[in-house]
Amino acid sequence: MTLSLKLKKYLIKNGATQVGYADITDFTPQPKLKIGVVFYIAYPKEIIRTMKNAPSPEYLEELISLNTRLDALGMKCEEFLIDNGHNAYAQTKKRLGTDFGEFNSFELPHKTIATRAGLGWIGKSALFTTKNYGSALRLSSVLTDAPLEIGKPILKSKCGKCMECRDACLGGAISGREWNYKLNRNDFYDDKKCEKYALKVSEENLGKPDTVCGKCIFACPHTQKYIKKL
Repeated sequence: MTLSLKLKKYLIKNGATQVGYADITDFTPQPKLKIGVVFYIAYPKEIIRTMKNAPSPEYLEELISLNTRLDALGMKCEEFLIDNGHNAYAQTKKRLGTDFGEFNSFELPHKTIATRAGLGWIGKSALFTTKNYGSALRLSSVLTDAPLEIGKPILKSKCGKCMECRDACLGGAISGREWNYKLNRNDFYDDKKCEKYALKVSEENLGKPDTVCGKCIFACPHTQKYIKKL
């Protein structure tokens, strides 16, 4: 069994929904670590079904839980690779902190690695999106020098003419422009408008302001297909 398959099976056994590998040579923040391991955990269907009037308390609770589980999974991945003789660095929230910079983004976002691994694309909402789960998922990643079998990158959107997330965004953060790998996030999405509306709607729904909303997650047709499956 190859290292790639062993690692994928290990991460899925420990809670990952899907795993991919990407060549990150051109944009790695650590020049010696040129391969990205990326994995996500999908939100349970029953949590997203509560999101018609997003955000819901159930969604916020699950978001916090997923972040904790993804950090733990990242450390397991790092340890697995080191034990197999390779260098690795888990991009956990705990390590990277909560200061994402001017545009609320890590230096190397998990979703950049995920698109380069071929797991999905960036939706008009600026969220990572897949056919099987829509954007009802959360990502994490690990940087490594292990010789893993990289996926075929997805370099442009698969959203087409769909505007469901744009129409659902009451903060006006989503322009409706389709993503491709040459665009910066702020070319098609306004994180400041998103944050401003999230603070307002979370206070209304949850009793305190927070930077959570989720209306675009619920609106995505791929998310809807996922939560309607038995």
